[in-house]
Amino acid sequence: MTHQVRAVVARGKGAPVSLETIIVPDPGPGEALVKVEACGVCHTDLHYREGGINDDFPFLLGHEAAGVVESVGEGVTDVAPGDFVILNWRAVCGQCRACLRGRPWYCFDTHNAKQKMTLLDGTELSPALGIGAFAEKTLVAAGQCTKVDRAASAAVAGLLGCGVMAGIGAAINTGNVGRGDTVAVIGCGGVGASAVVGSSLAGAAKIIAVDIDDHKLATAKKLGATHTVNSKDTDAVEAIRELTGGFGADVVIEAVGRPETYKQAFYARDLAGTVVLVGVPTPEMKLELPLLDVFGRGGTLKSSWYGDCLPSRDFPMLIDLYLQGRLDLDAFVTETIALNDVEKAFERMHGGDVLRSVVVL
Repeated sequence: MTHQVRAVVARGKGAPVSLETIIVPDPGPGEALVKVEACGVCHTDLHYREGGINDDFPFLLGHEAAGVVESVGEGVTDVAPGDFVILNWRAVCGQCRACLRGRPWYCFDTHNAKQKMTLLDGTELSPALGIGAFAEKTLVAAGQCTKVDRAASAAVAGLLGCGVMAGIGAAINTGNVGRGDTVAVIGCGGVGASAVVGSSLAGAAKIIAVDIDDHKLATAKKLGATHTVNSKDTDAVEAIRELTGGFGADVVIEAVGRPETYKQAFYARDLAGTVVLVGVPTPEMKLELPLLDVFGRGGTLKSSWYGDCLPSRDFPMLIDLYLQGRLDLDAFVTETIALNDVEKAFERMHGGDVLRSVVVL
């Protein structure tokens, strides 16, 4: 059996997305069919549309989603029809060398659904990050479904599927921010703002938000930043040092993904401090640093994959914090939109006044 559903498709590099009817098969072994209730519009979706990830067009966009499992394939035991789930794009295999060493958040063999969703003419679609959730229904590997408390709305729960989890995890999981630490976050879009929240949850004493947009800095302040720096007007490294007694921050989280801002992060950390790169660079970007500075400053330079999260551990925990009133996920939902408004949401990204547009079905 197959299902004909409406979905947002990117057919060519830079071309506006279109709302089309696609075909979604019933789940096979190890797969799950999910009725999507909400999906955030992430900058990565725009990267796909622009051809910045690869050129496997046509793409079925959308990956930051929550919904209800409609049916499952043979051998699936972790989720069942009726479960409310957040979709994740790193389904842990349990068998690779990272998983067997007890580090499943680094899983080197994550997997997606084996069957393909298609256009009506049979053309196979490439689902964004193996999910493709700007659709009424999507087919994923069952391991991409993480069951959480139904009391949370899909519009906020889905945000943990990518951007919010990436930022919170960059602070807590990758950066190991601890009580009393000083933290600087460079770039305060959705991921950077989430890193501010993660640092606050971890008990950081001082959280310095850095951006060139005063609106984003104001939002970061509302979410827990203790200080803000507009790096358009002020040298970010000098400002961070001044706010930390001349030493630099214990942890600097770079949420832009550019060589210039990475260098700021590198020089804005304390000796033996930690730099976390969670911003995603493009393939052509190069970084040049004096090797003596890398050696002489000590500390740790890390990249953060998906906030080094383990969905089965982190998603339910963060939803619980939300339901307890300790994690303001609602603050990240700037607007709710329909499926046919995704292109407009991409345009709004350039304005800097949106943390997340969320498609609600």
